[in-house]
Amino acid sequence: MTRVAAVDCGTNSIRLLVADVHPDTGELAELERRMTIVRLGQGVDRTGRLAPEALERTFAACREYAAVIAEHGAERVRFVATSASRDAENRDEFVRGVVDILGVEPEVVSGDQEAEFSFTGATRELTGRSDLKRPYLVVDIGGGSTEFVVGEEHVRAARSVDVGCVRMTERHLVRDGVVSDPPSAAQIAAIRADIEAALDLAEETVPLREARTLVGLAGSVTTVSAIAQDLPEYDSARIHHSRVSRDRVREITEWLLRSTHAERAAVPSMHPGRVDVIAAGALVLLAIMERVGAEEVVVSEHDILDGIAWSLV
Repeated sequence: MTRVAAVDCGTNSIRLLVADVHPDTGELAELERRMTIVRLGQGVDRTGRLAPEALERTFAACREYAAVIAEHGAERVRFVATSASRDAENRDEFVRGVVDILGVEPEVVSGDQEAEFSFTGATRELTGRSDLKRPYLVVDIGGGSTEFVVGEEHVRAARSVDVGCVRMTERHLVRDGVVSDPPSAAQIAAIRADIEAALDLAEETVPLREARTLVGLAGSVTTVSAIAQDLPEYDSARIHHSRVSRDRVREITEWLLRSTHAERAAVPSMHPGRVDVIAAGALVLLAIMERVGAEEVVVSEHDILDGIAWSLV
């Protein structure tokens, strides 16, 4: 077994996986998995730059992760940075900070590479299950972008589009620095229009409607599953490979869109960093399910992080 550390730095969160991976069988034994909300993409859609306070939050998380990686003695480390750092004018500042702290250069991967990692991480465990038909459509709803990947054992087609829970919230729900609470019908319609346009773009490359199993990744999807199960706290074991029907996703999304900040914050499984962006994220998931005709979504806790870890061996 090879001990590896994978870091995924997205628009809303940064995550760490330390695991032992077998180079021949691909078996992955998880040792540590962490997630920190850092909002690296704060204001990027508007300014085109990473904010100083967002960079400092991210570097603070990197320092914490560096200690964990050293403690476990990981032999190889890979740091993958996604949408926000791909778009920002001052991404060199971000790269220098990560190298200083972790000793590795962040790879600002393309949307297609990001999708490949997500697909591998999400579907490797599903191979051979008779209850889940192929092809799979893996959907990774991030803060700044959403990745769509269709494939069987390997990726057939992939596309990344600039629709995510943070980007949609900042673009349509923030007025004078404050998130609408709850949003108006016009604001919801504007988000929905952006999502539908993004789905049109995705369908130019990815045969979304050919999928037989929808697999959903990332915090918006896992939080919807936690709400659907009425969990008393966030429980990865119960969320991983849970299934949520389209009707239940619609019900939850409608509640989130009409709820107040306080009501969302009172949900016991809700991470504080998702309170203001979860409604937009859930709306993205619902729109995808409606577009592809999926009766349910299979929720996976294993995603791009696991794909990055496997790539190291």
